[in-house]
Amino acid sequence: MECEFPSVNSNKKEIQEIFKEIKTIAVVGLSPDESKASHRVAAYLKESGYKIVPIYPKEETILGEKVYRSLKEIPFEVDMVDIFRKPKALDDVADACIQRGDIKVFWSQIGIVNNEAAQRAKDTGMRVVQNLCTMVEHKALEG
Repeated sequence: MECEFPSVNSNKKEIQEIFKEIKTIAVVGLSPDESKASHRVAAYLKESGYKIVPIYPKEETILGEKVYRSLKEIPFEVDMVDIFRKPKALDDVADACIQRGDIKVFWSQIGIVNNEAAQRAKDTGMRVVQNLCTMVEHKALEG
């Protein structure tokens, strides 16, 4: 597997603006397993005041929130997607975000880069962050 370097990415100032503007975060690949990074990060974001929307193929609730199987099933506005999936999966996630039309931020976690998907998201007006952890970046801003 070939690793990509993010050629499409927001800077620190844009990341600061993102956290000020967003309210609802769909976490794609949010595991019910408390030992997994996706669970720890989503729990932190929820404790920090963001509405978390789990996207996972199983379970009915995670972190006390209703689980959806896909982005298209969510019946309300979503500001950001936080993605814990393999880089190849970002193609489908980007397409789903574009189809929804309400996603403002396309964020893939540490080690997850897909420049083609990120560019498609950016071309439709989304802010893009790749290869960074939402929890780490938020904590850094909170000081």
